[in-house]
Amino acid sequence: MTLEDYLQQDAQLYPDKVALVGNGEILTYSQLYERVLIKANQLKGQSYVKGQIVTARNTQSIDFVVTYFALHIIGCVVAPLEKSMPDELFDKVTMLLSAHEMPDGIADILYTTGTTGQSKGVIVSHRAIVADAENLIDGQGFSHELVFVINGPLNHIGSLSKIYPVVLLGATIIITDGLKNVNDFFCAFSFPAEKFATFLVPASIRILIQFNAERLAALADKIDFVETGAAAISHDDMKQLCHLLPKSRLYNTYASTETGIISTYNFNDGRCIAGCLGRPMKNSKVVITDGGLISCQGDTLMSGYVGEPERTATVLHDATVFTSDIGRLDDEGMLHLSGREDDVINVGGFKVAPTDVENAAMAHPDVADCICIPVKHPITGVALKLLVVTKNNVLNKKAIALFLKMKLEPYKIPMIYEKVESVRRTYNGKPDRKFYNRQS
Repeated sequence: MTLEDYLQQDAQLYPDKVALVGNGEILTYSQLYERVLIKANQLKGQSYVKGQIVTARNTQSIDFVVTYFALHIIGCVVAPLEKSMPDELFDKVTMLLSAHEMPDGIADILYTTGTTGQSKGVIVSHRAIVADAENLIDGQGFSHELVFVINGPLNHIGSLSKIYPVVLLGATIIITDGLKNVNDFFCAFSFPAEKFATFLVPASIRILIQFNAERLAALADKIDFVETGAAAISHDDMKQLCHLLPKSRLYNTYASTETGIISTYNFNDGRCIAGCLGRPMKNSKVVITDGGLISCQGDTLMSGYVGEPERTATVLHDATVFTSDIGRLDDEGMLHLSGREDDVINVGGFKVAPTDVENAAMAHPDVADCICIPVKHPITGVALKLLVVTKNNVLNKKAIALFLKMKLEPYKIPMIYEKVESVRRTYNGKPDRKFYNRQS
């Protein structure tokens, strides 16, 4: 069965159940499926054909979701793109994709890092979508009664993948447009239901902790679980979220567009283990290579990169996706992540994962955000520099350095400290290390 088969089944089994809420509109499953069929007929009349890749601008709305389902029903492959993408770039991507036709079983082309000339179009199958849904249901306890609040962009796997388990179970989705208007996010939880969940990238969690802690804590009895992922969450933020939501399951998930949803860990288990991403889920397997890198197997894997067979072969072979993530499996079979191979900084022969430095610094009471970057040094060749966003508008370099000396090995202590107004991040909340490396 495809996701759309489950949607049809939901319309039959739960016709009056609320399926989608967004932009002031509410659709039941029968209404949603009827609207999808009408849209599918309209698209057929526009000469869309099976196997064709169709670009669709994500409008973070019910209309986008309807179009997404409708294109699948007529056999098209959907390439959802940023809603704010310039028209010229949108047209360029559309033209590039028009040269390709996908075989049966392919659902989506998802771009990994904001569609630029260097980005990767990841081919995702219908089989992978259902396997991701089953992983999330089994690993995080999605249920028919759940209302999932989506606030991230629906053209990326972090939020798009939450539609999958909801449709398999006939649950409810509320679509909001990020945390630009935080009131919209909190208003979503006033929907008449008892069990809510949401996905938040670490940067969004930090915003809520710093500026909306009381409002978040007030939802403690409503929030069944929160999932985070896409970037590393600091241990300090993990502990603060456990304090604000003591009754909620709080999941740190390992996933990517290429691997699908692989493993998850409820860090509100009384241990709150930093860097832990839990055990692989039912449709997935993790193997650590001899070089200490994470490789993944199972039904959730991508089918390749569109139009790039050579690039695909370097990452996907032997039914395995080989990542650049550095990790290990502990005695309990749980995955631990310690950074990316490409991000490791070599300081005088010592290899430093910048996330180790950042996680330690984030525990300092005056640090609101930070990023550790390499800079040129006349003696060691490379030195560590910590860019810091402060909470009190004052950077006490000595105090932070002494604080880090209590938590880190000597070679991991930054030599240079600089106050900045903000840390530049990618769409999914990851520090934009490539940007800073170009600047340094």
